[in-house]
Amino acid sequence: MRRLAIPGAVVLLAACASLPVGEPPALSEQDLIEIHAVLKRDFHTRGIATMARLEPDAVQRACNLHHDHPPAELAKTLEAAQLKAIPFPAAGLMGDWRNGQKLAQSGIGMQWSDKPGSASGGSCYNCHELSPQEQSFGTLGPSLRGFGKTRGSGAEMQRYVFGKIYNAKAYNLCSQMPRMGHSGTLTEQQIKDLVAYLLEPGSPVNQ
Repeated sequence: MRRLAIPGAVVLLAACASLPVGEPPALSEQDLIEIHAVLKRDFHTRGIATMARLEPDAVQRACNLHHDHPPAELAKTLEAAQLKAIPFPAAGLMGDWRNGQKLAQSGIGMQWSDKPGSASGGSCYNCHELSPQEQSFGTLGPSLRGFGKTRGSGAEMQRYVFGKIYNAKAYNLCSQMPRMGHSGTLTEQQIKDLVAYLLEPGSPVNQ
């Protein structure tokens, strides 16, 4: 049988066992290197799921090292860089809310068995309540029911919602929300359709 742990990981697990619940052990750069080595050893490229998905960027490293609470200055610097990299469309940030509704309800895509370039869904209902018609939804994220009705649908709000969907970590560095545009999961048009779904007065979200 293959051994599933390396010395650093064993020490980390032992530390976890000796700490009170809710008090995670401190991580070091070496810890991350060893954990990453285990992932690279046990995961393999299959279809469109490549090993590149395991490579952490500066945002992920900061959140891992600091248990999602990096120093304020570091978070501010990284958030600014993420925001600067969002390619906001020059005009027309709202698409078709009907397409956005379908995207919000779809969880397909980004699986090893999918064909390269095939369209993905947004999986929004996995984490958010959106419309009163939905009988089942996740609660990891806040309820977005009535979002446009309460926040308005002006140019600034459209830009904020587009940016948040494209890369939530530009607004909250260690947000659990996926970087839907940054990762290539959703296209610009798909994000526009989701913006419309959240903000259009006629959308079920705002009924």
